[in-house]
Amino acid sequence: MSAIRQLDYTLGIHSQSLESQIGNTPLLSFQRITADLPPYVRVYDKAEWMNPGGSVKDRAAYSIITTAERDGHLRAGKILTDATSGNTGIAYAMIGAARGHRVRLFLPENASPERIAILRAYGAELILTPAEDGTDGAIYAVRDEVAAHPERYFYADQYSNPANWQAHYKTTGVEIWHQTHGQVTHFVAGLGTSGTFMGTGRRLRDYHPRVHLISSQPDAAIHRIEGWKHMESALNPAIYDPHFAERNVPVSTEAAYAMAKRLAREEGYLVGVSAAAAMVAAMTVAEEAAARHEHAVIVTLFPDSAYKYLSERFWTED
Repeated sequence: MSAIRQLDYTLGIHSQSLESQIGNTPLLSFQRITADLPPYVRVYDKAEWMNPGGSVKDRAAYSIITTAERDGHLRAGKILTDATSGNTGIAYAMIGAARGHRVRLFLPENASPERIAILRAYGAELILTPAEDGTDGAIYAVRDEVAAHPERYFYADQYSNPANWQAHYKTTGVEIWHQTHGQVTHFVAGLGTSGTFMGTGRRLRDYHPRVHLISSQPDAAIHRIEGWKHMESALNPAIYDPHFAERNVPVSTEAAYAMAKRLAREEGYLVGVSAAAAMVAAMTVAEEAAARHEHAVIVTLFPDSAYKYLSERFWTED
C-alpha cells in the first residue's frame, strides 16, 4: 500500500479516482412538461452531465482509451487524436490528462467558445477545421494527418471504434434496466457517432426483445443541434446500423431551442441543445403512446448541460 493510500486508510478517507466517477448517473423525472400525459405514460432521462467531464461521452472515451492501452495501441510517446464536435474531445482531454496521454483534436471552428476554452484548459492541442465542412470535415482532416504520420498517433476514431458502443452496452443499458426495474418500454436517443443508441439499445434488447428502440436526428442537413448527425447527408459512422432502430423521429433546430428554454424555465434543468432535442423526440413518442392508450415507460438521455452553450443567442431570443 502506498504512503498516500495508507494515510487515507488511517484517516478513514474513502477517496475515488476520476475514472471511477464515470457512469451511474441518475434518472430524472418531470413535473410540468409531462403534466398532460396520462399516468400510464412516463418519461425519464439519464442526467449524463453528472459525469466528471460533463457529458455522456466520458463513457465512450474511457472505454476507447483503456481498450487501446490494454491492446498496446496507446502507449508512451503516442499522441491520442480524433475528430470531435466537442464533448468526446473534452472527455479525451480530461482522461488523457489523468492518465498521462498527449491529446491532439480536430474540430470545426464554429464549436462553441466554451468547448474550445475547456479543451485548451485541459492542455489539448486543437486543429480547427472549416465550419462549413462540419464534423465530417474534421474527420477527413484527422484521417489525412494520421495517414501522413501513422507512427506518431493513436487514432481513437470514435465513429468506427467498437469500444464506443461497447461502453454503453456494458454500462448505460445496464443502468437503465435496473433503474426502471426492468419496466422500460421505449429507449429514445439522438444519433451522432450512434454509440449511445447502438450500445444501449443492444443491451436493452438482450434484456427484453420487445423494448422499442427509437432513434432521432435533425430534420435537415443544415442544422444547429451540435453532436447530432443528419445521417442521409452525412458521413455515416462505421458502428452505425441504419436498420437497428425500428423508427426515427426527426427534430428541428427550432423545436430543440424551444424545448431547451422550457426545460430550464419550467423544470429547472439547464441542458444542452442535443438534450433538448432528445426530449422533443421522447415527448413525441409519449404523446403517440397516450393517443393509443398504451402503457409506456420512455427513457432518453440528456448528453450534457447547457454550460457549454450559453453563448448561443437563442437563450435570450423570444
